[in-house]
Amino acid sequence: MMSGRDRKRIAVIGGGPVGSLQACFLAKKGFQVDIFESREDIRKAEEVKGRSMNLALSVRGTTALKHVEVEEKVVSEGVRMDARRIHTPDGKLYSIPYGKNGQYLVSLDRRKLNETILTAAEKLDVGLHFNHKISRFDLETGEMMFQGPDGQEVTAKADLIFGCDGAFSTVRRQMMRSIRFDYSQTYIPHGYMELTIPPKNGEFAMDVNFLHIWPRNEYMMIALPNADKSFTCNLFMPFDMFESLKTEEDIMKFWHENYADSIPLIGEENIKQTLLNTEALSMISIECSPYHHENTCVIMGDAAHAMLPFYGQGMNCGFEDCIIFNELMDKYKDDFSLVLPEYTQIRSPDAKAICDLSMYNYLEMRASVNSSWFLFRKKVDNLLHWLMPGRFIPLYTMVTFSRIRYHVVIKKWQRQDKLINSALFAMMGASTLGVSYLAARKAAFYLNGHLSLHDLTVALTGAMDFFSKSLGN
Repeated sequence: MMSGRDRKRIAVIGGGPVGSLQACFLAKKGFQVDIFESREDIRKAEEVKGRSMNLALSVRGTTALKHVEVEEKVVSEGVRMDARRIHTPDGKLYSIPYGKNGQYLVSLDRRKLNETILTAAEKLDVGLHFNHKISRFDLETGEMMFQGPDGQEVTAKADLIFGCDGAFSTVRRQMMRSIRFDYSQTYIPHGYMELTIPPKNGEFAMDVNFLHIWPRNEYMMIALPNADKSFTCNLFMPFDMFESLKTEEDIMKFWHENYADSIPLIGEENIKQTLLNTEALSMISIECSPYHHENTCVIMGDAAHAMLPFYGQGMNCGFEDCIIFNELMDKYKDDFSLVLPEYTQIRSPDAKAICDLSMYNYLEMRASVNSSWFLFRKKVDNLLHWLMPGRFIPLYTMVTFSRIRYHVVIKKWQRQDKLINSALFAMMGASTLGVSYLAARKAAFYLNGHLSLHDLTVALTGAMDFFSKSLGN
């Protein structure tokens, strides 16, 4: 811990999950930390305004929470999801596991998560200043001006300012005006709307421990379980489709054609009223650089890299920002002048990579899961991962169940994908990889559940040797 005279003052702008978590990291290192949040204290609010889309916690997020000793509490308040549960238009169901046994996501309520981390920050003597909206600040001196609870101006000063104030960050906007700053934003033509599946007779109305998906190519609906035994649903589709559903008849015709099995779960009246009286919300992807200004200001989370929600990595990536920054603080003994530029250098390529992957996963979730080839490839990927866990790792596993850097994930995935596609086509065409046509047939029989794993393993030994050597080069 630092001595009193050495304690530098840190201001965290934004008391959301990433801001409050970063405050915990800094307080544990002995800094004097204050959070300034424009909203009221959500722990006391009857209703929290804003987006309420559920969050899916995975390894990058749990690792960060473990550092500040709140992982167990957060996970206990969520619901485990082991697989995707796909709902077809004709009402059939099938599942796609996220990974091997023991690999799962945790569905979290955003508000509960935020409350837990804020309370942890408070226990670490972090100053919490709610209803403080930042109006301006000086990048050079660290002097800040806020509009306080009663509209009065409040001033403060910090040695280092963290902008954790979301996709429409005031801190980032100030940096854009003051330094050479690259910035791009993309709104996709799809919006989303939230619905709820309430409990049925006090229990979950659908199978729990799944992320339920109704993929319909150009649009989709998902449902995540909540601790109160409800499901939070999100309908994603192009804005022009939302706008075309103008009457109750339009809405129910569309629903019967696409999501018929959900009607008794959500309720016809709730569907009609939600679609008629709720405005679809937009989704934005933001990339920018640098993430810092000299040794006085740095941005994290959505302020630095807002992404589409379809890989469930927005929160996890933001939490990992906190780990990376903390590791650099240890490396450079808390020297901000060294930490901040390296943080930008390390995190920028990874943020761009996960923003790109988030768009890719939207295409996968709404359309690819309907493809027989996609399902076949999933089985092949899982088989190869089982046979060569150190050399072949499926894309989703690398992103969600590891801390491999995101930009490295893309490179490894592209290389693996090229090799596997080439090998599969070669095997199907009588194989130039030392595996006979009979082995390819056996692989197909195994993947359709008609052959033992032992027999398949024997048949594919030659192919595995080839893959292993190729992946090792």
